[in-house]
Amino acid sequence: MAKHKNILTRYLALIVLMVVVGISIIVKAGVIMFGERDYWHTVAERYVSENVPVKATRGNILSADGQLMASSLPEYKIYMDFKAGGKEKDSLLMAHLDEICEGMHRILPDRSVAEFKATFKKGRKLGARHYPLYPYRISFTQFQEIKQLPVLERSKNKSGLIGEPFNQRKKPFGSLARRTLGELFPSKDSAISGLELSFDSLLRGTPGIAHRQKVMGANGVLIVDRRPVDGCDIISTIDVDMQDIAEKALMDKLKEINADWGTAVLMEVATGDVKAIVNLTKTGDSLYYEKDNWAVGSMMEPGSTFKTASIMVAMEDGYITPDYEVDTGNGIRMMYRRPMRDHNWHRGGYGKINVSRILEVSSNVGVSSIIDQFYHDDPQRFVNGLKRMSLDKPLHLQVPGEGTPYIKGPKERKNFSLTSLPWMSIGYETMIPPINILTFYNAIANNGTMVRPRFVTAAMQGDEVVEEYPVEVINPKICSDTTLTQIRTILRRVVSQGLAKPAGSKQFSVSGKTGTAQVSQGASGYKSGTVKYLVSFCGFFPSEHPKYSMIVSIRIPHGPASGGLMAGSVFSRIAERVYAKDLTLRLEDAIDSTSVVVPTVKDGNLAETETVLQALQVKTRRAPGVGDSPWATFHSDSVAVSLKPLAFRKGLVPNVRGMGAKDAVYALEQSGLRVRMEGVGHVYYQSILPGSRVSKGATVVIRLRN
Repeated sequence: MAKHKNILTRYLALIVLMVVVGISIIVKAGVIMFGERDYWHTVAERYVSENVPVKATRGNILSADGQLMASSLPEYKIYMDFKAGGKEKDSLLMAHLDEICEGMHRILPDRSVAEFKATFKKGRKLGARHYPLYPYRISFTQFQEIKQLPVLERSKNKSGLIGEPFNQRKKPFGSLARRTLGELFPSKDSAISGLELSFDSLLRGTPGIAHRQKVMGANGVLIVDRRPVDGCDIISTIDVDMQDIAEKALMDKLKEINADWGTAVLMEVATGDVKAIVNLTKTGDSLYYEKDNWAVGSMMEPGSTFKTASIMVAMEDGYITPDYEVDTGNGIRMMYRRPMRDHNWHRGGYGKINVSRILEVSSNVGVSSIIDQFYHDDPQRFVNGLKRMSLDKPLHLQVPGEGTPYIKGPKERKNFSLTSLPWMSIGYETMIPPINILTFYNAIANNGTMVRPRFVTAAMQGDEVVEEYPVEVINPKICSDTTLTQIRTILRRVVSQGLAKPAGSKQFSVSGKTGTAQVSQGASGYKSGTVKYLVSFCGFFPSEHPKYSMIVSIRIPHGPASGGLMAGSVFSRIAERVYAKDLTLRLEDAIDSTSVVVPTVKDGNLAETETVLQALQVKTRRAPGVGDSPWATFHSDSVAVSLKPLAFRKGLVPNVRGMGAKDAVYALEQSGLRVRMEGVGHVYYQSILPGSRVSKGATVVIRLRN
């Protein structure tokens, strides 16, 4: 019995020993896997002799004019091997520790000298081979400065300083086109979205292969067997200046009306090149950021911008002309027991109006009455007409995340009801992303040829073009020339005489269409709680020879809503600044052919002004006495500029009201006054009254405004 008990005790001791050993192994494995992971990873890298990957540098994304929009710059995490360099390094380190820590604080000021000292001492005490000196990544410049500090300036094997490189993606222009350019995962060179994702295979390049050859007294020498091939540079269509113009204009309007989000896309008519694309979303801090690609992926009912397509289908089928009239009555018409309303129904409606006027005032009753009258018995014919203009086709863009247009018809959907056709005709019960609507309007501007929106024109490897992306035609002719001429005339009148006047400009003519749509809340319908709206304007400019097309879409959380006042005003602001920047636009494109353009002229130097007016071929009328003085006043009418003499009496303060800054300052200083100027434009105020006796050296304040 005692013998049996002794054996049992031994077995129990053995089991306890095995459990303790097992637990120790698990604990040690955990320490290695998590606590010493970085150290053993570095050790492994030092002693692996074959197939060491060598990273390629990711290619850049450039703007259309070659400016850097996204680039990979090296960053480093710094560690210390306290065993490297032996006792000699250790002695030098402690002798220069104060100097080293003061230098580290100067380069990385968010850590104090004392904190750096504590870090060095703790790592030294542990005898660590891969001890972190700083918790964050540092720039290449900062790393180079640290390598100049005492002791750390020695070679890696003697100093113990280790820098682990990371390629950090930088965007020199900050948030500009950020959503379209795309993002990378922070911890690795892997694309998430945008052009970074679409062109990842070209941008990331091909990694190389190397091996380590061990050398006496060193960790080994890295020998490259196959050099890495750096990624290609991608040439985008984005114009940095235009992108900046569009972002500022949209941002200001979103803040003004407290919108949920907004998007603006500017496209070159002939090529489909996207020159600017802005997507701004209000976040929890009530600020706006480039977060969601609304322009490409937003599946929204377009509202009244769709009416242009409906009218074009009826024109193409020969049912209507611009002079065809519809009696819209008092602005309310029952459509299969459901009321169709115009925006002014409470003021009595528009009565009997023609097709041109229907689009000018965006009459829901007018458009839906036409489509229901001619397509009620064959709604599929209307749907087929929309498809002839490629409104249902996906665009297959160069950026990911695009939505596919949804245009239902009786053949495709069982839920095609009696009310579907009239409400489809005014932009409901369809889902089309903003960029698809823009592509349609761009085709109208491009003489009927629909081109695919283009974001990238080429991929470059150094000076060599690796791949080109030419202009692609989606539909060579969306409609007949007759329909095209008629609809372009109507769209121009929509801006000059209709609800889209805020989208217009005094400098050039604009064509386009507003859109104001209630936003569906899904199964809850359109009026569940607060009604939200999508306001839009889509068009092109200059009307006679279109250079650019553009769409602005904004979602607001409540009414009142106006596509013209809200989206149209943003369109106008962007268009005018783009027009002023783009010197390639021809002067005749800016001139309204129905009027004579005579510029407003500031009072001032006679000779210089006459030189400019002659160059512009503007007629002038000279009053008696003009030319006796170098100064003159100018008055413009619809035909010519009238010139009248302006003389300044010696010793008296000249009247410079109406002059530009240059002439005003010259005239005042010539009379012996000092000038302080405020504002820009022409002078509307001067602090010393004209005709007063000049007090030499006195300061006169002039204020200018446009």
